[in-house]
Amino acid sequence: MTPPQSHANKIIAGINVTPLVDIMLVLLIVFMVTTTIVATPAVPLDLPRASQSEDVQVAFSVVLPAAGAMLVNGEPAMTDEVFLRQARDAFKRDPHVRAVISADGAVAHRRVIHALDLLRSAGIAKVAFAALPPDGVLP
Repeated sequence: MTPPQSHANKIIAGINVTPLVDIMLVLLIVFMVTTTIVATPAVPLDLPRASQSEDVQVAFSVVLPAAGAMLVNGEPAMTDEVFLRQARDAFKRDPHVRAVISADGAVAHRRVIHALDLLRSAGIAKVAFAALPPDGVLP
């Protein structure tokens, strides 16, 4: 006959899943909280909408080269007064005009901010920034 087994020598036949469920619920809550933080951008952006083929969106093009005067709709604007006049004229023609700023990578940040300030003082609030696609990727 076999000797009686004590409680210390018994084989554990069941698994306690309560700690596993607790950990999974905590991870789920952490995931839900962090995804709502990541989903909301820190800076609100006014992104352009896709338009129908009949709709034409008016754009006010501003090019800031590394050297030389800024170009407004392809023409040089030598002074801030000329730039402001052209921006105000574009705003008078269409109050929903969108400015598109294309700045060279070597342009100082203060020049871009100065152009933004001039656009805002002319009444243009919708501004987009042009960017080139990554190398090897065509639009």
